[in-house]
Amino acid sequence: MKVLLIKDVKSLGKKGEIKEVKDGYGQNFLIGKGMAKLATPSVVENWKAEQEKIAKDLADTLARLEKEKIKLEANKIVITKKLAPAGIQGSVGKDDIAKAVKAQLNIEIDKKIVELKRALKTVGEHKVDIKLGHGIHASLTVEIIGEK
Repeated sequence: MKVLLIKDVKSLGKKGEIKEVKDGYGQNFLIGKGMAKLATPSVVENWKAEQEKIAKDLADTLARLEKEKIKLEANKIVITKKLAPAGIQGSVGKDDIAKAVKAQLNIEIDKKIVELKRALKTVGEHKVDIKLGHGIHASLTVEIIGEK
């Protein structure tokens, strides 16, 4: 019996491989536990089409992330805070940066992907790393301006 593995199976093979197995093992264990499907031509064809769609979606996502990276690195975010005797009142955190990127560049980012070792507490320009995903990082310039 030929089966298409839909999950990695230890000592048999990886997801997406077609394997020849004994009928009982294939029917009762692999198919029964949802680790494989019977490798009919239509099942194999559907799986290949699904993999092509996943690859296309990934390529589209990578292209979008590269455009966002270029836009983030080419622009500067300006955040205005009230001045204090030493620096600014409060601090500029991940949430402030994410909101400023949305407002000024119209790019939706989650505050969790903003990499700050600690909150920004001084006036001036600061470099902030943004982890966009799929190994793509952008270096964003954040300028903090103090107002009285």
